[in-house]
Amino acid sequence: MTDADPPAGAEGASDAPGYLVVYIDGASSGNPGPCGCAAVVKTPDGETLLEKARAFGPATNNVAEYQGLILGLEAAATLNPRRLTIRSDSQLIVRQLAGRYKVRSPLLKPLWRQARGMLDPFETVEIEQIPRQDNKEADALARKALEKARQVDAKLPPEVRKHPQKKTFRLK
Repeated sequence: MTDADPPAGAEGASDAPGYLVVYIDGASSGNPGPCGCAAVVKTPDGETLLEKARAFGPATNNVAEYQGLILGLEAAATLNPRRLTIRSDSQLIVRQLAGRYKVRSPLLKPLWRQARGMLDPFETVEIEQIPRQDNKEADALARKALEKARQVDAKLPPEVRKHPQKKTFRLK
């Protein structure tokens, strides 16, 4: 037991977990094209607490990855952990968030700033690059959201398809 996890029944004990792991992913069809992103929030022992997915687009794959990160940070914040580990198969996201790569793209800079600002409530945050095969749940959810975005995109007039949209779509 750590100081982040008070004993059951302790005075002032909280149901909020002290430590969470967030798996994130983004997917696009075309670059730019319809997109989906997803986040899976888990306990350190692997219990899934939340799954979130969002369909949107058109956007690039890197924008989709950042949207997955933002979605994951939003989901984790609702559970109010003190410590957080973010796991992604995107080398770009991991290295930009960790400060090892500069963010040069004007499309990514505002998303990077938003994500960095969302880290403030957490005492400690780690970000890890993981192999794609270790990110199957978030990948499957992102692909499901991408499929929804494709369905919506197919109904749009051709002249609208490549221009960024402000809409997001709810999965059913």
